[in-house]
Amino acid sequence: MTMEAVGKDRLVIGGKSLSSRLFLGTGRFPSPAVMQQALDACGAEVVTFAVRRVNLDGVEDDAVLQHLEDRPLTYLPNTSGATNAAEAVRIARLARAAGLGDWIKVEISADPRTLLPDPIETLRATELLANEGFTVLPYTSDDPILCRHLEDAGAAAVMPGGSPIGTGLGILNAYNLGLIVESARVPVIVDAGLGSAADAAQAGELGASGILVNTPVAKARDPIAMARAMTLAFEAGRLSRAAGRIPKRPYASASSAAEGVPDALPAGLGGEMRLAHPGAGAGNERGIGIGDGVKGG
Repeated sequence: MTMEAVGKDRLVIGGKSLSSRLFLGTGRFPSPAVMQQALDACGAEVVTFAVRRVNLDGVEDDAVLQHLEDRPLTYLPNTSGATNAAEAVRIARLARAAGLGDWIKVEISADPRTLLPDPIETLRATELLANEGFTVLPYTSDDPILCRHLEDAGAAAVMPGGSPIGTGLGILNAYNLGLIVESARVPVIVDAGLGSAADAAQAGELGASGILVNTPVAKARDPIAMARAMTLAFEAGRLSRAAGRIPKRPYASASSAAEGVPDALPAGLGGEMRLAHPGAGAGNERGIGIGDGVKGG
């Protein structure tokens, strides 16, 4: 794939075509104004938020969503806070009834310390919601077999975590993520645990279709700059993958060929150079032959 093709290649999920491959979470920003500037900086077209934090009785007056209503965004409400499939399904139905669309990020965790996704309940909720016509993007562990089952259950994309939510530990199991990408029939969005632009670039090099970031942007010293950095880094990673990295090898390999290097200086190159003695005035130069040692005076 050429550089131009990488730049123009669009992400398609559930029949929706997206030019940006970065999804942005809306929580933890210092202010709505900073969140909007971060959106401008990264160019995200999909934003995610916890349904439990939204005023479902008046979405247009919600503290976060009211600042987004004039933007051409795709909402990806999530079921954060759900501990089982039944709760996730109920939250998704409430979101759709409130006019938030039929995209849903299934997020089910039974462990408040790690917030790792519950694989069994996530699979169950994905199947139930897909059968109800939702475009389901499940947050899941980096298990290639589980991701395959989620695809079979109707997931429009799979969202394996790089590491636990909010840790900033980056991609802890690049091998597994590579396997997921290799066998996936739907887009793979790396979600959770990314901490810096380097992690975003790695996700791109592994072949991920996109990334979802929130904490690393919202809690950065400069959220707006980090939002831009994340987008550029992911694009760079994808381009690097398309360009083809050199193979890793255990020993050094000179970048210049050894052929043609002379064993000795050709005859006639033994002339003198004039070196001025440090601190000496005019006329205090002395001659040395090439190969002579330079001795102090």
